[in-house]
Amino acid sequence: MTIVTRRRDLLTAGLAIGVSGLAPVLLPRAAFGQSAAPGTIRHSQGETKLPKAVGKVLCFDMASLDTLDALGVPVAGVPTQAKPAYLAKYDGPGYARIGTLFEPDYEAVNAAQPDLIIVGGRSAPKYAELSAIAPTIDLTVKPERFFDSALENAGILGRIFGKSAEVKARADKLRATVAEVKSIAAGAGKGLLILTTGGKISAYGPGSRFGVLHTEYGVVPAAEKLDTSNHGQAVNFEFILQTNPDWLFVLDRDSAIGREGQSAKQLLDNDIVRRTTAWQKGQVVYLNAANWYLIGGGLQAMQQDADDIKAALTGKA
Repeated sequence: MTIVTRRRDLLTAGLAIGVSGLAPVLLPRAAFGQSAAPGTIRHSQGETKLPKAVGKVLCFDMASLDTLDALGVPVAGVPTQAKPAYLAKYDGPGYARIGTLFEPDYEAVNAAQPDLIIVGGRSAPKYAELSAIAPTIDLTVKPERFFDSALENAGILGRIFGKSAEVKARADKLRATVAEVKSIAAGAGKGLLILTTGGKISAYGPGSRFGVLHTEYGVVPAAEKLDTSNHGQAVNFEFILQTNPDWLFVLDRDSAIGREGQSAKQLLDNDIVRRTTAWQKGQVVYLNAANWYLIGGGLQAMQQDADDIKAALTGKA
């Protein structure tokens, strides 16, 4: 088994063609252990040559795990990461434990003898070490072009496993839903996205890791020039009241990672936040924390998030 990589600092994830331009000749369907591979794959950290048959897959990227699950592609090993209910089966028997998102168990990875390792996001820094064991691809989603990047990654997986038609169908549905949300959001008022954890609050705006709310879904930002660092801008209840958004989108990180303590709903239910327009109009939207914080650009998570925001903005939540 060989691997060929060429590092390109500015190479974006994806194939030469995007999801909307998938090749008309689909790769054949195949059983586990006999999936057709398209040869050399371009990804965020270079190019990787895959074996002719990709059978055993280890997946360190939660977005890719979501997409592989949606496509019915078997996965042999996953990290010991908190997972939403629809992916909980991967914590059961029959799946190799290959470390965490941040620290792979290299002995377990090597013992699994994978044909393909997938990294992305939190696990991307371990690409070099993992690629020395088996062919590895980095499917990190680019926040600045979230949907295009995520769907290009789905397209890569579709081509590898002969699921291009399924990917295109799901991509078309997602883009249609997002277009609906964007048209609705244009006249819905201004919104602010906050993350709560351990009793603390951070706000995120355009250009941040959760900036997709504004750049892709079209929600007009209630606060401009927020810190775009990974941890957002630390804020308090007074900031929320001063910003006074029409819509308050809330991401409860503690809920996403299974940490006990005060929930976001409990934290925000106070005299200050109750004075905001969002609270008084019943326009506080609690986002699917696992999808937003853990999964990100998976086909299932993205569709659910788009459906959820559409339902909230149209009063059908």
